[in-house]
Amino acid sequence: MAKFKVVTQRPAGVTFDLADEQYELERQSLDPIGAEIFTSEASTEEEFIRDAKDADALIARGRRISKNIIDSLENCKVISLGSVGADTVDVGAATERGIPVTNVPDTFIEEVADHTMMLLLASFRRLNVMDEMVRTGRWSEGRPLLSEFPRLWGQTLGFISFGHVAKATSVRAKAFGVHMIAFDPYIEELSMTEYGVEPISSLEELLQRSDIVSMHAPSTQEVHHLMSEDQFRAMKPTALFINNGRGPTVDEKALIKALEEKWIAGAGLDVFEQEPPDPENPLLHMENVIATPHVASASQRMAPETRRRVGQEISLVLTGRWPRTCVNPAVLADAGLKRWQPYSMGRGPGSG
Repeated sequence: MAKFKVVTQRPAGVTFDLADEQYELERQSLDPIGAEIFTSEASTEEEFIRDAKDADALIARGRRISKNIIDSLENCKVISLGSVGADTVDVGAATERGIPVTNVPDTFIEEVADHTMMLLLASFRRLNVMDEMVRTGRWSEGRPLLSEFPRLWGQTLGFISFGHVAKATSVRAKAFGVHMIAFDPYIEELSMTEYGVEPISSLEELLQRSDIVSMHAPSTQEVHHLMSEDQFRAMKPTALFINNGRGPTVDEKALIKALEEKWIAGAGLDVFEQEPPDPENPLLHMENVIATPHVASASQRMAPETRRRVGQEISLVLTGRWPRTCVNPAVLADAGLKRWQPYSMGRGPGSG
């Protein structure tokens, strides 16, 4: 009989971390401690609660872990996410119950930074328009169009939130000769200046000064629709907006209006408010929008490392130790867990 019960929902489709039904990578850390993964076939929240109420740990995959679910848990010691964002778990409810919520804020930062630069460069050089011109016999139109735009060198790149991804992106962007500024009221200015990034004290100033705005804020209630009509109106009409973070941080109707009415010049998007987006979403039919299907973190390394980390975090907590990363670190002091490692707890959704 298993010593520990770990419950996860069987997903309806492809998961973010490409999980399989054997959980071989998660089990590398769970089998040695006698933990068994139980896959719930629940089609309703009530059925999932029935399956999970006696769980020692949950893997938050395939279903939102709501307050109702968390309040029903009788023995849960940890909820583990295979993502940076924690918006699929009611972290507040978990904190009230003293349950650590773990995530993986550092396993695919380089991939997301690469993707941010790809969207930035592709948008700035109007890649989709150039590609269409070649394919439709409009070869001679490309050079006159690009001649209307400045070179990237010397442009101002503004980061909204300056966590791991923004920092990695700034390292890459520096080579292109851009001036970099950032707005993030939750970190100290030295965290920006050491990367050659100028700290900005207000979002409005960042938007007014930036030629390219790169959104990296987490999906929390505090920043829901952080970018709305007023913010897009504050941007330069020649500016580009890049969102490689979370869809709900942007009021999509306001973004559509900003593009249609030329408040801004274009956008590069890996995330949307609704995913997948409606095929009729106007953003998908604009030539000044480049879109990718929420794949910024995807790479050969990402999925297996993410799944291994989920298993490692659960194993650490179930054997009485702090997890490596914790979205709600305040619970650790009273969790009865041993602090064994030097990892900073200043990590999580807000730092990605």
